[in-house]
Amino acid sequence: QVQLVESGGGLVQPGGSLNLSCTASGTLFGIYDVAWYRQAPGEQRELVASITRDDSADYADFVKGRFTISRDYAKNVVYLRMSSLKPEDSAVYYCNAKWSGLTSWGQGTQVTVSS
Repeated sequence: QVQLVESGGGLVQPGGSLNLSCTASGTLFGIYDVAWYRQAPGEQRELVASITRDDSADYADFVKGRFTISRDYAKNVVYLRMSSLKPEDSAVYYCNAKWSGLTSWGQGTQVTVSS
């Protein structure tokens, strides 16, 4: 089972950009399907974007055209590039990896969009 560490969060102004990284330790990360979720205070955790082990990406409607998910198989990293950020994008962003009934979560990284 992989261990996941998110990084790249921070404070950004509306309209700005951030690049999040999800770095995995352990072997065979390339066979996992990986997703980014987010959770705002008082809200349920929601799916933001996902990428399969075959590099097929999918997005929630509320981030389509603004966020891009990608993965670097050699570095064991999945990225979430976020642009045109809105205050409602503020949340803790979590990385999730799944394979054959196994699932792992990272500890999350805070993204705050505010002027």
